[in-house]
Amino acid sequence: MANYVKATNFYTKDALLTGNPAKIIKGAEIDDEFNAIATAVNSKADVTSPTFTGTPLAPTATAGNNTTQIATTAFTTSAILVALATIYPIGSIYSSTTSTNPNTLFGFGTWVAFSAGRVLVGAGGGYTAGATGGSADAVVVSHTHAITDAGHAHNYVKTTRQGASGPLENGGEWDAVQSTVASATATTGITINSAGVSGTNANLQPYVVVYMWQRTA
Repeated sequence: MANYVKATNFYTKDALLTGNPAKIIKGAEIDDEFNAIATAVNSKADVTSPTFTGTPLAPTATAGNNTTQIATTAFTTSAILVALATIYPIGSIYSSTTSTNPNTLFGFGTWVAFSAGRVLVGAGGGYTAGATGGSADAVVVSHTHAITDAGHAHNYVKTTRQGASGPLENGGEWDAVQSTVASATATTGITINSAGVSGTNANLQPYVVVYMWQRTA
């Protein structure tokens, strides 16, 4: 940017005596002045829709300013950080498929790795924020069901007739007497086929692994 600097002091010529050659205003002096003015003017930005070149500077507005004042990069950066800090307050969770600490990305806050190997569950319904539980290996383990008979007895009965042999008068019969002469007990075991499966992570829902970070400060 060129600034105009006057080359000829025309005012001092008025104090010179008549006849002094320096008192005369020359066309070349006027031409030099106008050329210098034109150079300075042409290097200035227009008031309406100016196009700046180089590295123009401007005063930085106060944080939170919401006017038509020009926003410098310093003002914009500060406003972005304030917005991000509002979106991610202390205690919030940030997730990504890269392992870069959010402090490196955002330039603020203290972030620690969070919930490694765990999925997130909404608080409420008996679940308290920050509590942990469950297991990736909590599967229905392969097992069998056994049913055992408590046992039962088998009695062998022998029937004998009491009295002499031969027919009785008047169509009578001999008295029959039953007596237990032997018994045995048997126990039966019944086994049902195996059920369930065994395996690591066999009960996890379909998932996608990401890095999670919690802002602590």
